Amino acid sequence: MSLADQRGSVVVIEAFQMLCPGCVSHGLPQVQRVAATFGSDIAVIGLHTVFEHHDAMGPVSLEAFLHEYRITFPVGVDESSPDGGAPVTMRRYGLRGTPSLVLIDRGGRLRLNAFGQVDDLALGAHIARLIDEPTPDPADLTCDPGTGCPAPPTTEPLPKETP
Repeated sequence: MSLADQRGSVVVIEAFQMLCPGCVSHGLPQVQRVAATFGSDIAVIGLHTVFEHHDAMGPVSLEAFLHEYRITFPVGVDESSPDGGAPVTMRRYGLRGTPSLVLIDRGGRLRLNAFGQVDDLALGAHIARLIDEPTPDPADLTCDPGTGCPAPPTTEPLPKETP
């Protein structure tokens, strides 16, 4: 799965670690509610982005975690950084930690990068606005299809985030 494969869809990415209390208590349950509420109108993707306790969060543990928490949306594993720093996607999107929520519009433009708890109602309203936007003409987009585009200028308020 790649971001380019999702072009034309509103994409919700939840970056998490299975040993992150905020991810388990808020981030993952919220994005499960988002997936249930918006269904096929959006693409929901989990991103297991490990930047600490690497030995405890390997593939076998992740598989058990996803089963136990009944995660039904696809989950990718962020690529470790060759220099031992923050994982590749975490660094690429400037994520400050976990849980982090990223919204990408139908044209592949990054529209929200929130760290911590995001209010459900504000998030739902933001997603609904993105769903209602028309799909931009691909000829108008000159960004990298794998990493998305910078967000267009906007005056709309973003959902309030709390660490």
